[in-house]
Amino acid sequence: MVEKAGRIRLSDGTELALRIMILDIREAGFSPFGGVSFSVNAMGGIATKVVPDELRRAVADKPTFPQGSSQLPQDGWELVDIVEQESALAEESVDSSRGRFTVRVAAEAMMVARNLSYRLVIGNASEPPYWATWVYKTTWKPEARGE
Repeated sequence: MVEKAGRIRLSDGTELALRIMILDIREAGFSPFGGVSFSVNAMGGIATKVVPDELRRAVADKPTFPQGSSQLPQDGWELVDIVEQESALAEESVDSSRGRFTVRVAAEAMMVARNLSYRLVIGNASEPPYWATWVYKTTWKPEARGE
């Protein structure tokens, strides 16, 4: 199994990490891509890695972001441009009716928003909450005999 965190650099100077993992891979019939199709279930999440001090100060006295709530606050969200990113990767080998395959999932962020009306408390520091959406790109290929 191979996993590599992705990196997302935002226009406000924040850097996020995007991690994904493959939860399940199942053979799902025929495809022209190696003679087999796979159904892949993956999930991911983001974490802040770098937050500029001015953003930490901007939310230092704001209310704490509600944790565990089924609904996000509807106020304060603003889009932040993605200026650079490296895809997150997860890769696994799987046996199928057509032999052994390497299944690879890459994830790329599509949109990011932040909320300066609330704060997350991480250790002794405050930072704005960020929310992201990403897409999964799944590929597979047969492994060479003997691998």
